Amino acid sequence: MELELRGITKRFGPLVANDGISLSVAPGQVHALLGENGAGKSTLMNVLYGLTQPDEGEILIDGEPARLNSPGDAIAAGIGMVHQHFMLVPTFTVAENIELGFPGGGRRVRDLSRDYGMDLDPDAVVEDLPVGIQQRVEIIKALVRKARVLILDEPTAVLTPAETDELFRIVRQLTEEGTSVIFISHKLREVVAIADTITVLRQGKVVGERAPDATAADLATLMVGRDVQLRVSKTPASPGETVLRVEGLTVSSADGRLPVSGTSFSVRSGEILGIAGVQGNGQTELCEALMGLRPVAGGTVTLAGKDLTRASPRRRLRAGIAYVPEDRTDDGLVGSFSITENLILDTYSRPEFSSRGNLKLAAIARNARERIAEFDVRTGSPGTAAGHLSGGNQQKVILARELGRDHAVLIASQPTRGLDVGSIEFVHRRIVERRDAGVAVVIVSSELDEIYALADRIAVMYEGRITGFRDPDVPTAELGRLMAGGADREER
Repeated sequence: MELELRGITKRFGPLVANDGISLSVAPGQVHALLGENGAGKSTLMNVLYGLTQPDEGEILIDGEPARLNSPGDAIAAGIGMVHQHFMLVPTFTVAENIELGFPGGGRRVRDLSRDYGMDLDPDAVVEDLPVGIQQRVEIIKALVRKARVLILDEPTAVLTPAETDELFRIVRQLTEEGTSVIFISHKLREVVAIADTITVLRQGKVVGERAPDATAADLATLMVGRDVQLRVSKTPASPGETVLRVEGLTVSSADGRLPVSGTSFSVRSGEILGIAGVQGNGQTELCEALMGLRPVAGGTVTLAGKDLTRASPRRRLRAGIAYVPEDRTDDGLVGSFSITENLILDTYSRPEFSSRGNLKLAAIARNARERIAEFDVRTGSPGTAAGHLSGGNQQKVILARELGRDHAVLIASQPTRGLDVGSIEFVHRRIVERRDAGVAVVIVSSELDEIYALADRIAVMYEGRITGFRDPDVPTAELGRLMAGGADREER
């Protein structure tokens, strides 16, 4: 099926999410859409899948204009979509999920599963399946409906390296049989590995089209609009004494689960410990417990020999922990507060900013000017509401606040999620600077590239436990094995 988009424009109020986008997808081709979060990739695919209607432009299928007013229209036209967040009923079986809206489709699961080597059990309950297998269910759903164009929206975001390799095998088999695949991603390495054609979006516009032999530097420049340094420049670590020690940490949840169970590790001054793992294996709960935002059911947390296991978040901040939460908008900032106010959220009561209950406004304003300049926060005024900043500038405000006071430990959870490669470059440089200044750094990231780039030592989490510690030269396959729950074969 030949698919063409001509001049697609989609507005949301004053925001132009897609601005005159044109591209074509040939039969049996992997056409990658590359761009950072907010570049317009998902909006464009929602238009193609009938989830939203364009304000301008047209979609052509085999040279004829197509009206796609709903996902039903798209499916009927031969377009399928696997969303980044799977559209499955967790308590239903594989077959029951495929039957939804397509009676009789569940009976084809075994045949299609066998044909594409997906190894799916039609009677398995979806909530009991690993995320990689759930993704296969979504692909089978599209194939049952005879999709000739398959949209994969950030398909590797929750996969282990082995699962990513398996997905690529399935994609190649689909294209060999004539199915076209639109592969949406912000990961340069994966796009180059799988694509036949790469279209780069920036701020809602097509800024270039490249063949897969394009260099990562060229693609990154197109994505950001300037030259960026893709590799983190850092010298070998020179670790000192142990600063943070976590022993047997267990965290319970309201439903009785143990998202963190008996986890132990230590971090020395002047080193970065990278905690890797597929999202949802206890990393969020671990960070919240380390910051006192979630009660500890067992184990201990000590900082420079001081027991902080039951300490409040404020006491932990005062003890010398800097914290960059994974959700910057909900947990890192008060969106309606100004940049100036956000920069003193955890220090406003200190003598340099207040006296006898009165804020020292001149000192607070001076602090804001200095931090905005030092961390290159792009804003018209320190009085701008933090919620009006771009994601990258919001993250810079959080870093400016947390790194702008004395600290012995930095805990950063998903520090570059949703940022463009230029902002990623800035954040990584600041993190390495902290390490080189003697800070003990803990980085939690579901992006393996980020773990490899930053970590001096790697710990892998799976189902609330650390399954192994490795040096940063560990092969990806070995990390993937640990991320999937494989037993540790090395001494810790």
